[in-house]
Amino acid sequence: MAQLNPPLGRLLKMGLIGGGGAAFIGKVHAVAGKLDHRAEIAAAALSRDLETSRASAAAFGLTPEQAYGGAESLIASMANELDFVAIATPNYTHAPIALAALNAGLHVICDKPMTTTAKDAQDLIQAVESSNRVFALTHNYTGYPLVRQAKAMVNSGDIGEIIAVRASYTQGWLHAMNPDETPARGAWKSDPELAGPSGALGDIGTHA
Repeated sequence: MAQLNPPLGRLLKMGLIGGGGAAFIGKVHAVAGKLDHRAEIAAAALSRDLETSRASAAAFGLTPEQAYGGAESLIASMANELDFVAIATPNYTHAPIALAALNAGLHVICDKPMTTTAKDAQDLIQAVESSNRVFALTHNYTGYPLVRQAKAMVNSGDIGEIIAVRASYTQGWLHAMNPDETPARGAWKSDPELAGPSGALGDIGTHA
């Protein structure tokens, strides 16, 4: 029988950052991280608020004691116990959390987009190159069969010379949001200061 995760011979220990309360993408990272039975969630910062994080712990198979309030607390407390962290938080937090994790010696899996500004991206690239750690950026649609089929058709020349590309990513769950209400999740998406200068293009547009 093949050794599990050689040369470690054990499951990789994952720290999940984000995903508590009404959040969505954290649960996707939790499932993906354990899908091939090579990793386990050892600790999580499911919210910046400790009580919210602990209240969400059971949904991820964790005890309240395995839940931390915020990425900083998780990294400071568990850096020596974890193999990697998965960042599933709002876009504007990706860069500082990734930098903190890399500086603590952790490998990083980060949800798209990498950052919200080119400057932050360049700083993060430099940090990764000097860290000797893996930084993986997730673009989940690259694994879809139809996307792979389209790529193969383009590469083989089946559809001829490409002179223009038109793509769309229709997502309307924020369409009914009222100015005087705060939705259970995703409020930052409508705040230009937090969403970044590219707005929706850097968020759901990065899928296309």
